[in-house]
Parts: sequence; structure tokens; C-alpha cells
Amino acid sequence: MSTVARFRSVVVDCPDPRELARFYTQIVGGTPEREDDDPDWVVLRLPGGPRLAFQRSPGHTPPEWPRADRNAQQFHLDFDAGSTWDEIDAAEERVLALGARVLDKEDDVKKDFRVYADPAGHPFCLCRIESG
Repeated sequence: MSTVARFRSVVVDCPDPRELARFYTQIVGGTPEREDDDPDWVVLRLPGGPRLAFQRSPGHTPPEWPRADRNAQQFHLDFDAGSTWDEIDAAEERVLALGARVLDKEDDVKKDFRVYADPAGHPFCLCRIESG
């Protein structure tokens, strides 16, 4: 059976598309571009991957992680940040310097990930991926 469509992008609602695109550019690389000179829409073209787009959402309310009963997260992004805890610690230091904040890093040895919020409040994870 053939597919219906090709995956194109993940679109993130936020109060400031340019600022959030800059944040993620510093994490994953790529080139942020405004399409059609629209200040409410910025696309981050990821090297070797799909697009990550940011759309202005007036009155944006970030999810209340890890709640499921009210204003729950609807998605989150996972990033492979290394195979050792030293690499994860270094990645954590960098994302915090960029404006992220820690949501959960308890029991990370069992979970192999730590949870953060981007500057607009969206959860994302830095994951430890064992090589081998």
C-alpha cells in the first residue's frame, strides 16, 4: 500500500516565532526563515530532517507539564544528546544558558532522559542514547 503523504513539519504555537526559532536553531542547527515575509510564521529547516515551524499564537498558554487534566502537553520533542551522563550534563548546561528551564530530572538514571521547557513553555527532552 502506498503512503498518503510525506511528513513535512512540526508546527509549534508560541508568542514569538522568531525568538523560539533562534532557541531551537542553537540546539539542533538549521536555518530559520520567514516565509512570504510573514512575521507570524518562521520555519527552521533542519539539516537532513523535516522542518520545525513556529506560528504566533496570541494569548499562548504553555502546557502544565506533566498534567493531563488541564492544559496538558499535546506533544514534546526528544533530542539525542549523547551516550554518557557527562554529555547530557554539558547539553543541559547549554540549553539552560539558552533560556530553557528544568521540568524534571529526577531518577534520570532509570529514565535515560531529562525534561525541560523551552522559553515558550513547551516540554522537550534531552535523551541519553546508549551507543552499541
